[in-house]
Amino acid sequence: MHKVEFELNGEPVSVEVEARTLLVDALRGGLGKTGTHVGCDTSQCGACVVHLDGRSVKSCSLLAVQAAGRRVTTIEGIGADGGLHPLQAAFREHHGLQCGYCTPGMIMSALDLLQSNPDPDDAEIREWLEGNLCRCTGYHGIVRAVRAAAAEMRGQG
Repeated sequence: MHKVEFELNGEPVSVEVEARTLLVDALRGGLGKTGTHVGCDTSQCGACVVHLDGRSVKSCSLLAVQAAGRRVTTIEGIGADGGLHPLQAAFREHHGLQCGYCTPGMIMSALDLLQSNPDPDDAEIREWLEGNLCRCTGYHGIVRAVRAAAAEMRGQG
């Protein structure tokens, strides 16, 4: 077993894992962050996206030991003072979700986009979210939600 220490949603954490434990499994099982979903185990669907040192990554494609000494942010860590992050609120308001299974990964990926490009057009949003699959919405509501959140985050919402 390996003791892995890192920052999770702004707080220091420590978890005991086997060397082969995936980050998604350590987050869900060892640390109780069940907002990070396991959809495919092959890094195809994007349901497991988290931020590692501020960049979106598929946590099913990383070992937990690779997070040692780094910053990990999950969907549970993006809202402020118990409230919703503008992306979370926009997904709710603009019908960017139905079953909700892909939503945490979509939001974490979109947040990475908006941190590097605060005013993306629809084509840029669609291209950025290419690695995140949704079987329910048809993506129109998701794109509207990201666009609305971008405006809100720029102070134009």
